[in-house]
Amino acid sequence: MTKNVPAPAPRPLRAALVALGGSLVIAACGGGGNDGPVFPIIPPAPAPAPAPAPQPSPLGTLDGSVPLVIGHRGLPGLFPEETQKAYEAAADAGADSLETDLHLTKDCVLVARHNPWLSDNTNVVEVAKTNPTVAARKRTVPGVLVNVKYPPIPANGPTQYLSDLTDPNDPKSVLKSLVVDGEPHFGPDKTGDWSITDFTMAELKQWLGGTTYDAADQRPTELNGKLPILSFQEVIDIAKAKSKSTGRALTVYPETKNPIWNNAQAIANGCGPAGSHPLEDALLKAMNFNGLNSKDAPIFVQSFEPESLKYLRSAGLKARAVQLVDGNDVNYQTGEMIYVTNDVYTFVDGRPYSWTLAGNPKWFGEMLTPAGLAEVKTYADGIGPWKPQVMAHTIVPFVAGKGLADVNTIKPTSLIADAHKAGLFVHSYTFRNEAKYLAGIYKGDPTAEYLPYFRAGIDGVFSDFANTAFAARQTYLKETGR
Repeated sequence: MTKNVPAPAPRPLRAALVALGGSLVIAACGGGGNDGPVFPIIPPAPAPAPAPAPQPSPLGTLDGSVPLVIGHRGLPGLFPEETQKAYEAAADAGADSLETDLHLTKDCVLVARHNPWLSDNTNVVEVAKTNPTVAARKRTVPGVLVNVKYPPIPANGPTQYLSDLTDPNDPKSVLKSLVVDGEPHFGPDKTGDWSITDFTMAELKQWLGGTTYDAADQRPTELNGKLPILSFQEVIDIAKAKSKSTGRALTVYPETKNPIWNNAQAIANGCGPAGSHPLEDALLKAMNFNGLNSKDAPIFVQSFEPESLKYLRSAGLKARAVQLVDGNDVNYQTGEMIYVTNDVYTFVDGRPYSWTLAGNPKWFGEMLTPAGLAEVKTYADGIGPWKPQVMAHTIVPFVAGKGLADVNTIKPTSLIADAHKAGLFVHSYTFRNEAKYLAGIYKGDPTAEYLPYFRAGIDGVFSDFANTAFAARQTYLKETGR
């Protein structure tokens, strides 16, 4: 019998045998009349495992979630603000939340309207020309000046502010003047204006319609006055309906607007006893009725007035609360905020109105210090700062007399990091498409404005153009590998 000597294995097979550690036995004798060497059938080596997919880079938000697009008064860049059309369009454009301002009507109903004076966000001026009942409700009594309680020095702003309490012995005298948080309103003809608190909800719907407000000369106007004013309940209903039709859980984002003024008006209208909080109580009632008063409920409650949020917490608010923070102007040389002015805007935008009444001369900026943020955390879950408080706007090299259009440098302040360290999310306002609202560095491109905020870790943006905000967020998420 001739000894068969196995032939040298081809290189691929030899490598496979070595890989198998010599565990295979090569047959010395073949069968079936084949005298050549016989090798076992070895399956092909498995394909190498695919390389793991690149992991998206983490987001800088407080909880790592996608930043929110908040439809500021709906989609007022395209439709009259705080109307059904504006809110539905915002939801369809990708907004996660529908933001609204709240006042109390004469019959104690929460109404969705930005300003309590009506000449600049409804068609009341035109209606009054043919409706004598509406015309007769214009408020024309001037307010009275009151001395501030804090030191009357220039660093604290004006030494007097206007009040609508024209007769200190008559709480109902506040229904005669239209002075809101120290700011008088006399309408376009300078003779007076209409207060939302002088109309019932039914009258508002019967007689008036919403209009555009910001950039009113640049935004569509064909629907002005043709869309009814909404109650807060109707905004909630729109959010519920759109959540169902889109499959996305939309939140509502109500603001207790001018709460000190609203409560004084409401008490004078019989909505509550002296010293009560009809505005906040009505909001809590609506939240409880709609199942919105829980920590994870689809709602954020916001206010510039810390006393309003603190009262809500003491009265049983369990949902998320947001302390809004204002400012008056920007020092474009340093990027620092300017809070004090020589006019009424010190009282409107420089500090919470309750601080003026209490004789507290501090500014909104006090809330943005580490100590201030820690205080906010005791009653709120997030802050809503003005954009330049989040991103410092400067002109380099600085030229006196220049403004927003000349800003050529932006840089994150420490605010997002400081707020996140305090456990607070950050929702910043207000992003708009019109060139006059954009820093020069963005070269007229509104999408470009969102990206630095998203990259800095902003948790949400208030936008008049939810469609633009949504597209900008998509660009940002693509950058992060999502």
